[in-house]
Amino acid sequence: MTGIIGKVIRIGARQSKLATIQAELVAAEIKKHNPEIEITLVGIKTTGDKILDKTLDKIGGKGLFVKELDHALRRGDVDICVHSYKDVPAEDNPELPIIAVSPREDPRDVLILPKEVFALNPAKPVGCSSKRRQAQFAEIYPGIDIQPVRGNVLTRLEKLDRDEFSALILAAAGIKRLELWERVSRVFDLTEMTPAVCQGILAVQGRAGEDYSYISEYNDADAWDASLAERAFIRRLGCGCGAPVGVFAQISGSALSLYGMIARDNAIHRDEVSGDRKNASELGAKLAQKMI
Repeated sequence: MTGIIGKVIRIGARQSKLATIQAELVAAEIKKHNPEIEITLVGIKTTGDKILDKTLDKIGGKGLFVKELDHALRRGDVDICVHSYKDVPAEDNPELPIIAVSPREDPRDVLILPKEVFALNPAKPVGCSSKRRQAQFAEIYPGIDIQPVRGNVLTRLEKLDRDEFSALILAAAGIKRLELWERVSRVFDLTEMTPAVCQGILAVQGRAGEDYSYISEYNDADAWDASLAERAFIRRLGCGCGAPVGVFAQISGSALSLYGMIARDNAIHRDEVSGDRKNASELGAKLAQKMI
């Protein structure tokens, strides 16, 4: 790899502890295959991290978690950015392409109770800002009040332990990466709480036309094809990251099965398709069309 020796890679990520851990995971993989490279982490505070008194759908959706990182890439302040792929808008940006994805961490959602508490308290709301989670949780636990909660994972857990909520619904992947699995009270099955698009996958974003051969060995083929199918699904539906929609791709050999859910008209609609993983994007669009 010509030009690798002495190269310094600046990795941009959000400033939260979880985002830092995720960037460090990518950095470790780059170093493993390219020990000559020096890596610097650059923390960037995003609009989504700054505005915490409104739900995301009121201030522009999950794209607010990547906008400042996009600007840093364009300006050349960083060389690559690491995102939770579920936060990346569905429309691909040819100027700032996704150049690699991680192996998928646990894609499920989990229920977390306050410390030393072992059952939901119906007198207090469950903290959850996701319409997708809210709709599916209401089907599992009818009659339980659900209220929005903002902030990073650790901030939400602090609110929970201050007795502001009876429970939180969070992504298993983040809880595992933060090494907080002992806090989990229930793990939801993928068919009862279908995850967000690309939940559990990290996306590495770069600039078009640059040499990213140093990260090529990091890219996970299964997660890549799963992400193609899942992102094609929400693109065809024409909905943003905050819509009450879930989707999950499972890959076995050359086969890809795609399971989707949409909450609308006070009901949850589910369907699935399967086919060859070579046609991942087409399968995502096909499932969306069936559900439309």
